[in-house]
Amino acid sequence: MSEAAELEKTAPPEPSIIPVRDEDERLNPDFIAAVEAAIEAEDQDALKALAADLHEADTGDLIETLAPEDRTSFIRLLGDQFDYTALTETDEAIRVQLLEDLPNEVIAEALGELDSDDAVYILEDLDEEDQAAILEELPYAERAQLKKALDYPEDSAGRRMQSEFIAVAQFWTVGQTIDYMREARDLPDSFYEIYVVDPAFKLMGSVHLDKILRTKRDEKVTSIMEETRQAVLATEDQEEVARRFERYNLVSSAVVDENDRMVGVLTVDDIVDVIQEEAEEDLRALAGVGDEEISDSVMTIARSRLTWLVVNLGTAVLASFVIAMFDDTIQAMVALAVLMPIVASMGGNAGTQTMTVAVRGIATQELSARNMIRVLNREILVSVLNGVFLAILIGLTAWFWFESPGLGIVIGGAIVINMLFAGLSGLLIPIILDKFNVDPAIASSVFVTTVTDVVGFFAFLGIAALWFGLPF
Repeated sequence: MSEAAELEKTAPPEPSIIPVRDEDERLNPDFIAAVEAAIEAEDQDALKALAADLHEADTGDLIETLAPEDRTSFIRLLGDQFDYTALTETDEAIRVQLLEDLPNEVIAEALGELDSDDAVYILEDLDEEDQAAILEELPYAERAQLKKALDYPEDSAGRRMQSEFIAVAQFWTVGQTIDYMREARDLPDSFYEIYVVDPAFKLMGSVHLDKILRTKRDEKVTSIMEETRQAVLATEDQEEVARRFERYNLVSSAVVDENDRMVGVLTVDDIVDVIQEEAEEDLRALAGVGDEEISDSVMTIARSRLTWLVVNLGTAVLASFVIAMFDDTIQAMVALAVLMPIVASMGGNAGTQTMTVAVRGIATQELSARNMIRVLNREILVSVLNGVFLAILIGLTAWFWFESPGLGIVIGGAIVINMLFAGLSGLLIPIILDKFNVDPAIASSVFVTTVTDVVGFFAFLGIAALWFGLPF
């Protein structure tokens, strides 16, 4: 083999041909290693060859993968080729830390090049003092636009909307609209509809781009517009808006203020993010872990989890009191102590199953007063059927294990009772919490577990004391 061939064989791959993601759609370890090497060597050209043309989602994942000390250097070395939209794809803790490390004038210049919805998304995580400092670096028009969006409630449509949109007067023709879109310089990068407004900027309707392209130039836009029936109020909760997009298969929607004046537009890419965020929020809430991210610090995570762990400790003590009431019963028949966890565990699992369905039904508005009785009757029947089946299975197991048919009957009866209460509590507790404006996703699991533990232990030990004539 020639020396040139040998060198070609051993040389590292060119940055441009290293695949960004592997077959499992994870970031390629070789790509990450090449980026880290370029950062360590302060090799700006190599880093730009590797990462300058990445999609913002890939850049966001890459930033999260890099060591904390390398993230700011990564942005600095890319310079004006770094797409700050990538910060919307990172965890909040990482995003805030990066914004604190970067100069305000650099952040302001970058935000000026972003769509307003992305700029607001980045700014809203900062405290008011930092927001004000960065906004002061922006031109007046952009500053006023972002301030207005930040004044809307958190998690509202006004925070999510894009302030850049195309609105035309009601007396315009299709030809005027097309000419305007060709000549104007400050149009959104992408859009799906043209909005029609009256002189007071009140929304009248919308026209899809395909309809404009297929209509003669002298036609008035009002003759081909559709009345906007799904306009979103800027103060409306983003979860409600996402549900509307899902229900009516919307691609975009106008956003109006309390006077029906158009102030922005929401697009489906924003709503996909909302749906994902809300699903993650509910999932974390069910586990009692708040809004923590994988990148949060030890103390942040510990504080987030401690509250519900303390509440759970209190409910566990309540279950222990029930057990203590039957200490003489347990001492008289040790087998009861062996079988107790089975009763509590089966009830807890059954309650969690029902609770998860109930919380989802409340979140999607599928569970309401109109169908609650029907759902309640269904859960009772399901609990009884599963309870009887499990009672037979566990009862036979206890019978042969401890050679006591009576013990099989006792645990079987306790299982049926606990399964019934598990189904009822799993459905009713989330509904009751929702009526009192308490998030059922956060609080339900602690109370459902308490009910199934207390009822399970009381039923099992109480039936055993009565059946075997043991001390109570």
